[in-house]
This record gives sequence, structure tokens and C-alpha cells, in this order.
Amino acid sequence: MRVRVTEYLDLAIPERRWSCNRCGRDLGPAERPYKEGCLIANRDPREVHPVLAADEEFNFSFDPEWVRLVEFYCPGCGTMVENEYLPPGHPLTWDIDLDLDAFERTHREVPEDTTSPTVP
Repeated sequence: MRVRVTEYLDLAIPERRWSCNRCGRDLGPAERPYKEGCLIANRDPREVHPVLAADEEFNFSFDPEWVRLVEFYCPGCGTMVENEYLPPGHPLTWDIDLDLDAFERTHREVPEDTTSPTVP
């Protein structure tokens, strides 16, 4: 059974594995950040937020010396799973850390009750 965690990320229960919910590609164990199973693009923020003014101090763009745009892609289908802005050299964030035992209890499949009468 797979449970949707984010727009593009599922958690397989009871295997406790992250997966892309677009193509089903395994992204690693749920005890670790799913980002470790993704392709990572470390981009200059000016590629996304172009410079809008000639004045370097007030150009409405991010200084690449201060921040990078980090994008996480599914290696199976290329869907962007997540993105974040981080200072250069900053380790990747661990943004989803679930209590897997509680998550599994909450999302346990309920067996179908075959003893109750069916209504025609």
C-alpha cells in the first residue's frame, strides 16, 4: 500500500520506502531523507529570478554568493519533487521526518467486512 505524503511523494507501507507517485520509482528508505534518492540540480538563482535593474544593490535578484536554488528530481521520470533555497555549501535539509510506526498504524489497511449485509 502506498500513501501520498506530498504532491509528488508517496510512502510504501509496510516496506517503509519513499517513491515518486508519478512513475513509482523507489527513492530510498523512509528512515532517510527522500532527497538522497533524487537527482539534484544546484542552480544559480539568477537563472530563475533574472536581474531586473542595473543597480547591483537593488536588482531584485538573489546574490549567488549568498543563496543557491537546489532542485530535486525523480531519477525515473524527471518530475521535480521539491526545491529549496540554501546558502552555498549548506547541507540538504531533512524536511520530512515521520514517526513511521505511528504512520503505519494510522494508514493500516482495514480488511473488508464480509459479514455485514449488502443493501440492494
